[in-house]
Amino acid sequence: MPNPKAAILVIGDEILSGRTKDKNIGWLAEELTALGISLKEARVIADDRETIIQTVRSLAATYDYVFTSGGIGPTHDDITTEAVAAAFGVPVIRHPEAMARLTRHYKDTDIDFNEARQKMADIPETAELIDNPVSAAPGYRIENVHVMAGVPSILQAMFTGLAPSLQGGVQPTRITVQCAIGEGTIAGILGAVSDQFAGVSIGSYPWFKPGQFGTAVVLTGLEIADVEAAAALVAQKVEAEGFAAKRDADNSIIGGSGIGGGHE
Repeated sequence: MPNPKAAILVIGDEILSGRTKDKNIGWLAEELTALGISLKEARVIADDRETIIQTVRSLAATYDYVFTSGGIGPTHDDITTEAVAAAFGVPVIRHPEAMARLTRHYKDTDIDFNEARQKMADIPETAELIDNPVSAAPGYRIENVHVMAGVPSILQAMFTGLAPSLQGGVQPTRITVQCAIGEGTIAGILGAVSDQFAGVSIGSYPWFKPGQFGTAVVLTGLEIADVEAAAALVAQKVEAEGFAAKRDADNSIIGGSGIGGGHE
């Protein structure tokens, strides 16, 4: 069976303006890969109600899982919850359990638990809460959409808690073949190997150092034997072009005059 497929939706004008640098997509991508969930798309959109509604509907209909970040705080521009509720045709309620968690969190502090902060207890009616062990204000899951905070430390804590409830698949095998040769020279080799191993994704990434250049060829797939065979074939063909190739002790492939590679 193929691995479940996922999309990430980052919501926030501050990301699009460049004032805030996104740190959530890369982190979530690594976590999803480790669970055997294939990330197929990541989008960044503005704090615009109709854009959020249409994007959530589209992604939810396309992928097994959708993970959003941003827009569930206490300020006027935090409109994610209202828009997500509208996308699923349900009302927003002042969730009793969310309210209780926030009340406990602010009790015996010098922070005013005002109406703005109470807004963080507003949740789509049919949603299930996602625990927030950092600052209490919960995220939530509605159908296959998981709505989380934009602050990286809070999002990471939320995701860590919900991860065991996700149905994953096979963690991909990834082998890197390092080649001391330009990717334009080996483009034909990579195309031929890709045609032979349809289940293996092959990416090439040029690198440059003083007096040196080369290409890191990254092969990824769910079948270990196929990935290893494809990597070996790339190394063999690169060697046939006059560049050294060898396997190191951990069974990864190293090609191109002894430049190091890795097996993840």
